[in-house]
Amino acid sequence: MNNALSIRDLETAARKRLPASIFGYVSGGSEDLLTLRANRAAFDAWRFVPRPLVNVAKRSQKVELFGKTYSAPVGIAPMGVATLCHFDGDVALARAAHEAGQPYVLSAASTTPLERVAQVNPDTWYQAYLPADTAVIGPLLERVAAAGIGVLVVTVDVQIASMRENEIRNGFSIPLRPNPTLIMGGLLRPRWLLGNFVRTLLAQGVPHFENFTATRGGPIIRATPGDHRAGRAAMTWEEIRWIRERWNGALLVKGLLRASDAVMAQSIGVDGVVVSNHGGRQLDGTVTSLDALPAMALAAPGLPLILDSGIRRGTDVLKALALGAHATLVGRPAMYGLAAAGQAGAAQALALFKREIDVDLALLGCADIAQLSTDFLCRAGEVLAADNIPLKELP
Repeated sequence: MNNALSIRDLETAARKRLPASIFGYVSGGSEDLLTLRANRAAFDAWRFVPRPLVNVAKRSQKVELFGKTYSAPVGIAPMGVATLCHFDGDVALARAAHEAGQPYVLSAASTTPLERVAQVNPDTWYQAYLPADTAVIGPLLERVAAAGIGVLVVTVDVQIASMRENEIRNGFSIPLRPNPTLIMGGLLRPRWLLGNFVRTLLAQGVPHFENFTATRGGPIIRATPGDHRAGRAAMTWEEIRWIRERWNGALLVKGLLRASDAVMAQSIGVDGVVVSNHGGRQLDGTVTSLDALPAMALAAPGLPLILDSGIRRGTDVLKALALGAHATLVGRPAMYGLAAAGQAGAAQALALFKREIDVDLALLGCADIAQLSTDFLCRAGEVLAADNIPLKELP
C-alpha cells in the first residue's frame, strides 16, 4: 500500500487482482457510459481560485452528520456483493471506515448480516432497496433498529435493473450465474480464486443476500421467488412518508437530482439527501450529481446534502463542498482498495482522500471545510479580473 499514491494506483492494482468480469462490474456503468464519463468531466469543469496570505497552519476537515462528528467529509458509499472483491468484504470496509472515523453505508445487496456489520462498526448506516409494500418495509425497519443502526438510507433510483452491457459481455450478472467466461476469469486470477472464492466457500459457504428484507435472502448464484427487485417500480413519496412516520432515526433519500425533489424531501421531514446518479450505473445520459447540486442546495437550505458519483481526488471533495454539499461518499475508490489489499486497501483509499484534502485546503487558503464556498471556484475558461468577477462582466 505504500506504493499506492492515488486512487488511480488502487484501481490499477484492483484490475490486476480481480477477474475481468468482476472488475468490469465494479468499474463499469450502463449503456454507453455517458453518465460515467460525465461525472468526471463535471469536476474538471470547475477551477479553484486560491486565497494566499491566509493563516492555514491549523486545518480542519471534520464534519458533523446526524449527531456524529467524523474525521473527514468522505465516507464509503453502499456497494453490493463486496465479498466478490475480497474475503469478508463488508466487514473489511466497515472496519476500515470505523478505524478512520469516517462514514460507512452498508448496502442492502450485501452478503454479511447487518447485525454482524453493526457490531464491527456501531456507526454503520444501512442503505435499503425497498418495494412499495409496507408489509415488507415494516419488519425490515424493526430489524435495522434492533441492530442499533441509526441512519437509514433509502435508494430510489433503481426502479428496475439498468442495461449494463459490459457486464453481459463479461458473463456477469446478479444473481451470479456460473458460466465459461466467469470460470476462465477466475482461473486466470489464482490469487483471487484461492484467497477469496475458495476461502469464502470453505469458511462461510455460498454467500446469500442477507439484508434485503427482515429475513435471509437466497444465495447469490440463484434467483429466488420474490426477487429483491420486485415492487420497486411502484414506490412513491407516499412510502417515504410512511417510513418517516415510523423510523425514529435519521432518514436519507438517495438518488435525487431535482431541486423540487429536495424541497419535497425536506417538507416531509427527511433528514438528508444523497445527491446521486448511482455512479453512472442506472439511467445513462443523466445530469451529473455535481451539476445538480447547486440548485438543490439553493432550493432546500439547511437540508444536509451528501454527494456521490465521480469523486476520485481530494480536490473533487472540496469542489463538491464549495458548491453546497455537506459531505461526500465514494464507491469505486473504496472497492478498488478492497480488491487490492482488503481492509488495508480500503483504509488506504480513505487515507488518500484525507491526506489530499488537508494539503488542498492549505494550498487553497481555507483552514476549515466549513468555510468553503463558491468564492473559491470559477468555471473553466473564465478569466478573473478582480475578486471573482469574470472579465466579460466588467464594464
